[in-house]
Amino acid sequence: MTVRLTKIAVAFSTGFLILLVALGNALDYGANFDVVQHILSMDMIPESPLKWRAITSPALHRLCYLFIIGVEFVSAAVTLYGAWALWQARAGSAAAFNAAKSMAIAGLCTGFLLYLLGFMAVGGEWFQMWRAGVYNMQEPAFRFIGSVGIAMIFIALADVDLD
Repeated sequence: MTVRLTKIAVAFSTGFLILLVALGNALDYGANFDVVQHILSMDMIPESPLKWRAITSPALHRLCYLFIIGVEFVSAAVTLYGAWALWQARAGSAAAFNAAKSMAIAGLCTGFLLYLLGFMAVGGEWFQMWRAGVYNMQEPAFRFIGSVGIAMIFIALADVDLD
């Protein structure tokens, strides 16, 4: 039972973390919008033949940022719902508990992909965020990839019935 309760706590905690990030981005919109705007515009990197990739449209900057916030809210909601499903299945069989993991794993995977694909691949490499000085958000993104990834792996480990 301890492992199951730990998995529930990890799912809840990770979902709550992602929810706090989403709320922070929605309620303090300008703080990270500035980062998105500079990364997409590629205006903080030195001259490069890759600057053709830049997106300079303010409307597209807002759309991308709203997409990020939306994905964060979806990830948080699905993960927290998954934690609730795990809580409800905590006293059931291993098969029932394993089946209840799908929502938590889906929510965590959504957050994981946002930070891995969105921040590290698209932001970091396509838009050369790693060259953008104070606007380089790869380190914070990597912290999310690590914590969400570890949570996802731990929760996905199969539970077994002990005889």
